[in-house]
Amino acid sequence: MQAYRAPAILFTNHLETIYPALLRTVNGVVYSRERISTPDDDFLDLDWINNKSEKLVIISHGLEGNSKRAYVKGMAKIFSLQQYDVLAWNYRGCSEEMNHQLRFYHSGATDDLHLVIQHALTKGYSEINLIGFSLGGNLTLKYVGEQSNSMVPQINRAVVFSVPLHLHSCSLKIATSAYGIYANRFLKTLKQKVVLKASRMPGIDIRELDRINNLFDFDDTYTAKLHGFDGARDYYEKCSSLYFLEGIKIQTLVVNAQNDPFLSTRCYPDNFYNHPFVKTEFPKKGGHVGFAQFAKNGVYWSELRALRFIQSGL
Repeated sequence: MQAYRAPAILFTNHLETIYPALLRTVNGVVYSRERISTPDDDFLDLDWINNKSEKLVIISHGLEGNSKRAYVKGMAKIFSLQQYDVLAWNYRGCSEEMNHQLRFYHSGATDDLHLVIQHALTKGYSEINLIGFSLGGNLTLKYVGEQSNSMVPQINRAVVFSVPLHLHSCSLKIATSAYGIYANRFLKTLKQKVVLKASRMPGIDIRELDRINNLFDFDDTYTAKLHGFDGARDYYEKCSSLYFLEGIKIQTLVVNAQNDPFLSTRCYPDNFYNHPFVKTEFPKKGGHVGFAQFAKNGVYWSELRALRFIQSGL
């Protein structure tokens, strides 16, 4: 498969990132929603495409995303056209309805991903593949690394794109003035969710919200405390997928563009080239969750790359 080449019109990493996020539309994707309960009396909303296949793809979205984002729907569409069943799941608080518990979701919440996989197994699939974007990519890598020798045999391969392998250094990069527009966009919706949740249940102090102007402080004040971590640094160190790559024992592809505005230098590890299961690709262009291409029937390079790897391992 040819390496990714960005369209000439997308001549900066910001355009490569912003164009797919704001202007891409994906038609022809119709989900069927299922709600499942969690062990702590919460819920997860799962969006399915059912082709009556024995093979399933589970897609995990990025920070403040959901199953309706174009990058999720584009990936769902290409696999559905190949007659795979597709499950695009929404994290807690991401399915347009606030979840019931104090906790939300975070980069290392593999308990929810595990629950989704266990639920999918009850459907009788003989093959399950995992795809993740950004935060969902970190979640996917952490999960397959944690499972290691405990992975169920139905899990076939994993593909992830634009992954913040090292969370702390990525939070510092996105906080810089050059990338502040991205952080502000995330913070706006994250803060709105905190306010909404605080209005419905005790246990959240929103007096700190106004002073927070970067993701590190938000994670330090809210994400870490709501999910049992001792501050943002503890959260980042325990949840960065970089530390779980060695344990991976299924065929896994990691694709991070070198010009990704969200990723630090630690997201391009050079010590996994000889890993028997992990394949890394660092194309020069692509932006963050980008990899757009034109005149390809609306199909993006990342979707073709995922399809090829899952079908052939190449």
